[in-house]
Amino acid sequence: VQLVESGGGLVQAGGSLRLSCAASETIFSINAMGWYRQAPGKERELVAAISSGSITYYADSVKGRFTISRDNTKSTLYLQMNSLKPEDTAMYYCAASGGSKDAVFLVPDDYDYWGQGTQVTVSS
Repeated sequence: VQLVESGGGLVQAGGSLRLSCAASETIFSINAMGWYRQAPGKERELVAAISSGSITYYADSVKGRFTISRDNTKSTLYLQMNSLKPEDTAMYYCAASGGSKDAVFLVPDDYDYWGQGTQVTVSS
């Protein structure tokens, strides 16, 4: 399984970006997926997660600003990021889990596949 992220870049505070994650179509429709981020010197943290049935979870730090969604017909996961802040600066990773349980997964060990990441930098 391959996950390929895109959409990162440099944006000013208050701006928006939309991240995309293209996944292998054969398992995409049954996987829970998530977006993680890792800033220099910090641990990887869950930003948002979505189940196979589109149940969603958001970290408190991004609630009301970020929206996770998936399009099974395009085998793509999205993260719409609005009102970006300098503290959102990080490498953002897409993750996917095998299996068919309709649940959001909240810890890295729950995910079987990871993308290479896309850098998001928010300037003040």
